[in-house]
Amino acid sequence: MEKLSKAWSDFTFYKEKVIQFGEGNFLRAFVDWQLQQMNKQGLFEGSAVVVQPIAQGLGKMLAEQDYLYTVMLQGLLNGEVVDSSEIITTVNRVINPYEDYASYLALAEDDNLEIILSNTTEAGISYHPGDTLNEQPPVSFPAKLTALLHKRFALGKKGFTIIPCELIDRNGEKLKQIIEQYAKEWNLGEDFLNWLEKENTFCCSLVDRIVPGYPRDQADELNEKHGYIDNLMVKAEPFLLWVIEGPESLKETFPLAKAGLNVVVTEDMTPYRERKVHLLNGPHTTMVETARLAGIETVGEVMEDKDFSVFVDHLFDQELIPMLALPKAELEEYAGQIKERFKNPFVHHELSSIALNCVSKYKARILPILLRFNERTGKNPNYITLALASTITAYKGDQFAPQDDPEVLEIFAKAWENPETVAETILATESLWGQDLTCVPHLLADVKKFMEELQTKGAREIIQELNKISE
Repeated sequence: MEKLSKAWSDFTFYKEKVIQFGEGNFLRAFVDWQLQQMNKQGLFEGSAVVVQPIAQGLGKMLAEQDYLYTVMLQGLLNGEVVDSSEIITTVNRVINPYEDYASYLALAEDDNLEIILSNTTEAGISYHPGDTLNEQPPVSFPAKLTALLHKRFALGKKGFTIIPCELIDRNGEKLKQIIEQYAKEWNLGEDFLNWLEKENTFCCSLVDRIVPGYPRDQADELNEKHGYIDNLMVKAEPFLLWVIEGPESLKETFPLAKAGLNVVVTEDMTPYRERKVHLLNGPHTTMVETARLAGIETVGEVMEDKDFSVFVDHLFDQELIPMLALPKAELEEYAGQIKERFKNPFVHHELSSIALNCVSKYKARILPILLRFNERTGKNPNYITLALASTITAYKGDQFAPQDDPEVLEIFAKAWENPETVAETILATESLWGQDLTCVPHLLADVKKFMEELQTKGAREIIQELNKISE
């Protein structure tokens, strides 16, 4: 078989409208796939010029395939099994600024380029001391972007709409702050800072799509099925969500939603971030240790289990959704999508991988729900409180080895030296939770009760009893 190339079919290509920092699996299966869906409907007619953010990347591999690759969507969507393959044509070229910095800066000259997107990992939006304007290129992504923006300013051209996709809270604001810091350190002047503020739009965004990436174990079979060799094919789930905090005009200039894509442009993304953290990530953290203590190994097995599937339904309906500030119908629809994703037959999601750093995940994902529930009702949510008791029990380490930071593991090891007081010791440790949880009404007593029952009854029997109470 021949390698995928432009000779494979009579492809249609469009002019560059997007500068994309990053060429990894996620952006190619999320952003570039969405550009293609808009192009197929004649709504955007644009492609991306990709900037390789680190010296060693996929630029040369993409060039060997004429910047073409296949996205395979596999999973459940609206109750239907999706198993599709599509050749993506929206990456026009890749620039490696470490080898060709002049071509990188030349992007500032192109008036057709209006949107800048990025995913340089969570560590990418960071300040690097020592970066200067004269470096070719500077080390950090924000410094590289500052240099490009300054060139654009010097040419007297309009600014960009900048939408980072890195998984950090308020990513657009943080990127802008670091760029302003470089601008001041590099003495780029008040006029540049004013242009940065008035002529550019920095949007915060939230992205959601599971992208397992290159299907190494199926590569030969898929190449045979497709009829060509593709060393950069990407597997992703059908579901996606992109929430962009930006101006209403973005719906017209970047018409993702018009193409039928699950994209929300809003003035305030906070409720949507809460929704994702608490309704997608929260159930994972709530189920993980209790299910493992019951001998369950994957998310899919949880969703197929006669007791734990009911637990998941009650968790959404009675403990999570009532605590979130979005319309109930919208939250219920999203919860339905999540449960469908949890059942994805193409993804073998190990609970052991979700259990990594479970304490910090509990703090971020479901502790706010517990505290809100307690404040509003005067009681603690049963399933979420059980999850806390299960986490403390699991971190004893006698059933499976906990995976967490050494400091956290040391705190639990010392606490478990005295089993009689372990619950009180752990809940009172502010470094774990950001506060003393023994001050939360009834929480210590509830956690101790569940920990005792985990020893005497076991996780499954507790879930069965809670399910009956919740009916």
